[in-house]
Amino acid sequence: FIFSGIYNSTSGINRLNEFIQAEPITKDLNPTYGSIQRIVARDTDIVALCEDKVLKVLANKNALFNADGNTNVTSNTQVLGTAIPFSGEYGVSRNPESVVLSGYRIYFTDKFRGAVLRLSNDGITPISEYGMSDYFKDTLRTAVACVGSFNDRLGEYDLSIHSNVARGTTSLSDELAQTKTVNTISFNEKVNGWSSFRSYVPESGVSLDGEYYTFKFGNIYEHSIERFRNSFYGNATNVRSSFSA
Repeated sequence: FIFSGIYNSTSGINRLNEFIQAEPITKDLNPTYGSIQRIVARDTDIVALCEDKVLKVLANKNALFNADGNTNVTSNTQVLGTAIPFSGEYGVSRNPESVVLSGYRIYFTDKFRGAVLRLSNDGITPISEYGMSDYFKDTLRTAVACVGSFNDRLGEYDLSIHSNVARGTTSLSDELAQTKTVNTISFNEKVNGWSSFRSYVPESGVSLDGEYYTFKFGNIYEHSIERFRNSFYGNATNVRSSFSA
């Protein structure tokens, strides 16, 4: 991490463009964790999602470790304190676009390990193992992008996996030309499982004031409008809504 000087709107101090090397403005993480792919602010700490590890970095405080391994938190003047890894050998691989924050939960994928994960107060949980372990191991293997979003209206984490099925092509552009898109799949917190396959595949998505919006070809679309059924991004699909017991 590299951080700048302080910003205080009350006193009019703005030192965001100051990076003075003589001051302690860096915080290093273990290089074996891979590169930092995404940083998420959660409560008063920072969650760093690396390729092969997820860590909590204390802000404006530090941790003193006891002989039994427990920690005591102390206040100090450091911008960033101790980096504490979460249990589990998981990271975010190289898919920061899958990271979604909803309340105290963080959802993300780990392509290298074929897993979809949820970070909550009880640590990291591989939610891909809730009846979908083989599916995600197969689809994430060829993924070129894993686009995540959270639907506040339904309480679901939507994950769109863009997979590349090309084999033996000579260039990256040839491979991307043969990219296919897997339908969006949704994880529902109320049932604590994967509830639906969706026929829409957004470029990104966001929830605002209880409504869910997604983006396609640079345009914004609102979901859950009663008069539209099985119609997404201006095109009606022939696939009907269905369920199985």
